[in-house]
Amino acid sequence: MNIIQIDNWRDYRRDGEKFLHTATEAYNKKKKAFSTDTLYNVTCIAIEKLIMAFLMKNGDLAENHTMADLLRALQLHLGDIPDLAEKLMYLDTFQEICSLDNFTIHTPSEEDVVKMLAIGGDVRVVLHPYLYERSTSTIQ
Repeated sequence: MNIIQIDNWRDYRRDGEKFLHTATEAYNKKKKAFSTDTLYNVTCIAIEKLIMAFLMKNGDLAENHTMADLLRALQLHLGDIPDLAEKLMYLDTFQEICSLDNFTIHTPSEEDVVKMLAIGGDVRVVLHPYLYERSTSTIQ
């Protein structure tokens, strides 16, 4: 099957890498401007950008941009990825902001931030071969 890549996927990859780097450096340097909430959001944006780059490169998009929706889209290409699935679902436990009726936000702890940054790194490692190789058709 021929895959028609969606333009600008490399921009998403670049942005994802930069957001993850920013969150990691801000945490490591204990930047006061980066609360645990901010680090959560920047890390999740990084993960979203990396996953979207992968999907766009493969001519696909996620239905929505919750971690659950991004995971479902990833699994269509990569199959069952239980370890990563559990980690992405963990990230969805901190915010439910899609509905004004059920709007909830839980402030992450320092331990949560460490785990979140590790998850960002895990997503990067899983997707790296697909995002930096020339021919990476994952659709059969």
